[in-house]
Amino acid sequence: MRFLMMHRLSESDPVNWNPSREFIEKMGAFIQDWSERGILITAEGVHPSEKGARVRKTKAAGVTATDGPFTEAKEVIGGFGLINAEDRAEAVQLAQQYADLFDNVEVEVRQVVEFDELPG
Repeated sequence: MRFLMMHRLSESDPVNWNPSREFIEKMGAFIQDWSERGILITAEGVHPSEKGARVRKTKAAGVTATDGPFTEAKEVIGGFGLINAEDRAEAVQLAQQYADLFDNVEVEVRQVVEFDELPG
């Protein structure tokens, strides 16, 4: 099964957007380990919301786009990883290992819908 891990960080903490050399090396070793073990499919960090945009569509307003930063958000997505796990319990256990890399982080784990799960 595939699972998406999205990590959320404080938008206002500059440390989250300027990782130390030590953190980069620790993350690099972690990614290499999980890649070699067949756990990690892909992982990426993202820039702060000031470099992003939100696109919304509603029946009433149609499609609208808003440039960042998103001041109403206390925490924003800082990156994501797509992993292989046997089940949700293993995915959560792996997310806990991933969270251990950070000082302060929230990691959301969501199972990916596979094609063969779709009705039809």
